[in-house]
Amino acid sequence: MAHRAISALVLIGALSLAACTDPDRYGGGAGGGMGGGAGSAQNPNSPAYFQTAIGDRVLFPVDQSTLTPAAEATLDGQAQWMNVNTSYAATIEGHADEQGTREYNIALGARRANAVQEYLISRGVAGTRLDTVSYGKERPIEICSEEACYAQNRRAVTVLRAAAGS
Repeated sequence: MAHRAISALVLIGALSLAACTDPDRYGGGAGGGMGGGAGSAQNPNSPAYFQTAIGDRVLFPVDQSTLTPAAEATLDGQAQWMNVNTSYAATIEGHADEQGTREYNIALGARRANAVQEYLISRGVAGTRLDTVSYGKERPIEICSEEACYAQNRRAVTVLRAAAGS
């Protein structure tokens, strides 16, 4: 029973941290995610729109860094958005599930981030606007020993930032 309580507290803590955001992170000002302003999810040129309407992440099958058709569809949308909104650059984060060694998962996360970077470049996004980083299994968004959780952690996330010189 104590194990379940501890697991529940860990999950609540992780979800609480995941829900924390800085409304000024993209220069949207207070309430940037509300209404139809420049930083809102309704503005097709905003990072909030990119994240919610287009999708900032793609998922991968077990032990793979090959893009699925669903991932390619999401990345096509990301590339179109980035080609219109050239004042943004991105860091592509590669992630893995908790299975395997730390070293293996860092390498797998790097392959996943590189696959996304190469795809976006092939769709016209300037390589100078894209960086990659691998977190391996160090930053899970789901914590449990079930396939449903593992599947959400096998991902690459495109994190926008202001481009240099913007």
